[in-house]
Amino acid sequence: MDNQLQMEGTLSAEAQAALETEELLAPVRKATIRDYVNLAKPGILFSNLIAAFGGYWVAWGASGEEIDLVKMLLTMIGTALVMASGCVLNNYLDRDMDTKMSRTKKRALPTGVVTPNQVLIYGIVLGLVGLTVLVFFSGSLAALLGVVGLLVYVWIYTAWLKRTSPLSTTIGAISGAMPPVIGYVAVSNVLDAGAWILFGILFLWQPPHFWALGMRRKEEYRAAGYPLLPVVHGNYITKLHMMRFLIMLVPVSLMLYLYQYVGEVYLITASVLGLIWVFLGIMGFKAKDDDTWAKKMFVYSINYLPILFIIMILDTIRV
Repeated sequence: MDNQLQMEGTLSAEAQAALETEELLAPVRKATIRDYVNLAKPGILFSNLIAAFGGYWVAWGASGEEIDLVKMLLTMIGTALVMASGCVLNNYLDRDMDTKMSRTKKRALPTGVVTPNQVLIYGIVLGLVGLTVLVFFSGSLAALLGVVGLLVYVWIYTAWLKRTSPLSTTIGAISGAMPPVIGYVAVSNVLDAGAWILFGILFLWQPPHFWALGMRRKEEYRAAGYPLLPVVHGNYITKLHMMRFLIMLVPVSLMLYLYQYVGEVYLITASVLGLIWVFLGIMGFKAKDDDTWAKKMFVYSINYLPILFIIMILDTIRV
């Protein structure tokens, strides 16, 4: 009798443990449309769409042709879908690391609201649809750049370098620089000076922007196992690298004026915006609180890009 009661108690305990495990593994709620939108990182999409539109608008100004509003709209849609695909697949590949960081552990995938398979399929579908739109409505070169950006972001940056090397931010900036170039070549069909200048602006903007965030979240990245530059080499070396990119960004951004894509309003705005950012970067070497300084740098970087591209759009020279 005692043995039977002991077995029943053991079974009861095992059943209770199983129920508790199921409760922990079960989604806390059902997935919503908002969850799927957030997987695509709408903040990143918005800022990059401004850049993509800026690229399209600058190329249209230089073309001397009548604007094709349908083509422009479809180019923006295709570019947005490709970028969204990269963001969703980034969530899929980073799901194990995201559980270790306070900034990401409450996202839909780490919390079990959506499953990895759902996210994987979602990301692949977005990419296929986006590239199809670019192929048929924006041209093969625009679609090829979309493929390059997607592969660099998902495989080279997220799956490989982000977990193994401090170079991840710099190499990953290649993919982040593609949106304005896709918009530009949708009109021009060539990688000329305008395309490379736009690429340079986005490429040089990204590392100082992301390293500022990395300095603020350094211990989180360290705990998650990411060999980010501030984690591996510290704040001082990170500040030096940030300055190198900022110093190059100022003249590169002004080249749009030198090549007569934009007017003097852009020239003045880009000069002022760039020099202010350089000044903020220099002040970092005197900062007593690196976290406060890094926050200022990050906030400024977020505002720098849309302001620059909005002025670029408004001051585009129409041939």
